[in-house]
Amino acid sequence: MAYFGRIISFSVLFLLVPLACEARVLLQSSGFVQTRNTQFTLNGSPFFFNGFNSYWMMNVAADPSQRSKVSDVFSQAAAARLSVCRTWAFNDGGTQALQISPGVYDERVFQGLDFVISEARKNGVRLILSLSNNYKDFGGRPQYVSWARNAGAPVNSDDDFYTNEVVKGYYKNHVKRVLTRINTITRVAYKDDPTIMAWELINEPRCQVDYSGKTLNGWIQEMASFVKSIDSNHLLTVGMEGFYGDSMPEKKAINPGYQVGTDFISNHLIKEIDFSTIHAYPDIWLSGKDDSSQMAFMLRWTTSHLTDSETIIKKPMVFSEFGKSSKDPGYSPSARDSFLNAVYTNIYNFARSGGIGGGLVWQLMAEGMQSYDDGYEIVLSQNPSTSGLITQQSNKMIALDHI
Repeated sequence: MAYFGRIISFSVLFLLVPLACEARVLLQSSGFVQTRNTQFTLNGSPFFFNGFNSYWMMNVAADPSQRSKVSDVFSQAAAARLSVCRTWAFNDGGTQALQISPGVYDERVFQGLDFVISEARKNGVRLILSLSNNYKDFGGRPQYVSWARNAGAPVNSDDDFYTNEVVKGYYKNHVKRVLTRINTITRVAYKDDPTIMAWELINEPRCQVDYSGKTLNGWIQEMASFVKSIDSNHLLTVGMEGFYGDSMPEKKAINPGYQVGTDFISNHLIKEIDFSTIHAYPDIWLSGKDDSSQMAFMLRWTTSHLTDSETIIKKPMVFSEFGKSSKDPGYSPSARDSFLNAVYTNIYNFARSGGIGGGLVWQLMAEGMQSYDDGYEIVLSQNPSTSGLITQQSNKMIALDHI
């Protein structure tokens, strides 16, 4: 790799830093994260992790004067031994867009993403990069469909994103453009960079015209095959929340009272999809329930999906979004810590028996980012108790690598 010689040339320096830092730095020269049965592996050994979401990174890094915020979060994350970050590799149309219009990109924003990947590498953090959004935020499905409509394509709703050939062509073009991008800082093509752990097809896909999950299944099959035709190095996942569909009707009782057009089982059984994911926001999905009911749901949700991922899908799982909002009734930092501790305990206990690689809390931010606040934000430097809890979980998960 382009950076291998530099790693070796500084190897003597690495011997002088603490062991934890050395482990993070040496990640830079290691291989791609892979899967073996229901486990993630790295260089042939088990790979367990604690991680985080910071969706905003490319958007902020597009302005060089704001890049210190990205650096700060990666530095604080590395200090907490967080080793995986999930973030956006899209911003379609609108303000500070990466993709201004179909196939037209803002190089300045792309260089922001280059910086994010470079900083992740420096701090020994691997990335899960999402390629599109279900929602209108940062463009997503609505923007793609709008572009197609303006071009004269016969589209009626945002769900045509999954079936219209023009829209699918736009999406494929974006995938190819991102995967084949040569990083202007590292000079490594994204598809060849082990800093990237995985690609995610779309954040939280939903389909209102077909709740069975079959329409989405066809789209996933097509796009997963397309991604793998360009990049066989990296893992690939869908980006799902975990809602069950029609392939196993009895499972729908686990859903929080409704379907969203996905099928956790069939969507993840597609050969080119390497691992399953779930999200959980019981404070939103079960907003009328008390904390104990919401936590009971969380445990059922996690247990059911982990069991299905292990025994039916037979692939590893990532709990890729969870958090507690400061906007929730009765919120306090200690209440959030209690919630996170309960989730982390479940993840760790499940990981000990195999099947789940780790969890990604939503979400970490730097100081001075109030405009991005969504209620779930955590600034590690301002929340020592939460930071300590996160670090403790990181250490426990890393220890599993050697059991």
